[in-house]
Amino acid sequence: MSMDKQAFFIGGEWVAPSTSKRITVVNASSEEPIGSVPEAAEADIDRAVEAARHAFDHSGWATAEPAERGAALARFADALEKRKAPLARAISMQNGMPISLAEAFEGDFVLGMLRYYAGLASALQTEERRPSPLGFDTLVRRKPAGVVGAIVPWNYPVTLSMMKIGPALATGCTMVLKPSPGTVLDSYILAEAAEEAGLPPGVLNWVPGDRGVGAYLVSHPKVDKVAFTGSTNAGRAIGEVCGRLLRPVSLELGGKSAAIILEDADLDVVIPGMNFASLANNGQTCAACTRILAPRSRYGEVVEAVANMASSLVLGDALDANTQVGPLASAVHRERVEGYIAKGKSEAKLVAGGGRGRDRGWFVEPTVFADVDNSDIIAREEIFGPVLGIIPYSDEDEAVRIANDSEFGLGGTVWSTDRERAIRLARRVETGTIGINGYVIDIAAPFGGVKSSGIGRELGPESLAAYQHIQSIYLTG
Repeated sequence: MSMDKQAFFIGGEWVAPSTSKRITVVNASSEEPIGSVPEAAEADIDRAVEAARHAFDHSGWATAEPAERGAALARFADALEKRKAPLARAISMQNGMPISLAEAFEGDFVLGMLRYYAGLASALQTEERRPSPLGFDTLVRRKPAGVVGAIVPWNYPVTLSMMKIGPALATGCTMVLKPSPGTVLDSYILAEAAEEAGLPPGVLNWVPGDRGVGAYLVSHPKVDKVAFTGSTNAGRAIGEVCGRLLRPVSLELGGKSAAIILEDADLDVVIPGMNFASLANNGQTCAACTRILAPRSRYGEVVEAVANMASSLVLGDALDANTQVGPLASAVHRERVEGYIAKGKSEAKLVAGGGRGRDRGWFVEPTVFADVDNSDIIAREEIFGPVLGIIPYSDEDEAVRIANDSEFGLGGTVWSTDRERAIRLARRVETGTIGINGYVIDIAAPFGGVKSSGIGRELGPESLAAYQHIQSIYLTG
């Protein structure tokens, strides 16, 4: 794969950018430049939106039979499967995701998701004849929303893109997608797969750029719907713009999720599962359980087990198959995470990590703090790195109170040998998703948050509604 790109994928073609500005791609493990791509300006967004608008209005995609769109998505998945290896490698180099996770999550999980939406698209029912108590029938139609402006972050760039592409294309929408400048090489691989799949020109368009062109896309007059994944602060700004424009928007934002370890939990089960639930992708995961709630009766035991787990993880180059924790995505992000670690040292007790661990690359050691109070800054704010805080509690009611005492509500876990007890407690936690003795996102179930963690849901059949308008035709005569 050539690491230097010269064009954007717009209207089914590779087109020259409107300016000479470039985005330099840097290897997070070595800090060395590995390539560059064009950086979009407003004129490039205009061209991409026009292509998506034309495709929606004139290509027949929006009015195609559901099975036709399902077949196109299946071809897209097949084309993407051929590119699994270079896709995983590109992501790992850019954002530091361990290659084993990139292959499993940005590869196999994404393919399963795309094929799931291909099936939903093929079976989509777009019209229902509904009898009215007033004595006539009504046709209730579900129509595609139109042109979607999608913005995705750098931490799971392909997964989070496909969470929008899948339902949008299944319902007949077209899309302009702006990836983060931090992960741009993967978008070119996706575009090549879409081209091979024979998607109609303009149905999918990619234009990498900075926050300014992202804001321009959100407010563009020819965009009908916005889908965003990213920070809560950015989500609020996007929500304000869409509210003023009365433009539908879905927002998947930040989190500060709690892992509640009950006193009957088996730590031989908890600790391996906690590694993924709390530290996946080097802690750069919005649903990560970074607040660990431990019963006072077993607090010292839990602290020791979590600290030992964090200290035993293999820190290394993201492309090394043995690496369990890779670097963070950028120097700026590492500086931010290290600022929180410094704050944590003044608030709580450092029991693992706290340093960089390697001289080169944007590394931060898995870091654990004990004696954390839920009012501490490291327990309140999303750090988005491999930093965990262990908070004691006395009983289940206090555990639930602490878990719910957060502005966020995206993920969470409950750990117990009594599954029914764990489920009863999980029902009391104010969050959009929660796992029992583990945390694995289900393609077929809705994913999203409450409170400051967002608006709307992705995944599952429920996600289709975000990309549809409903029209009622009253058959009164």
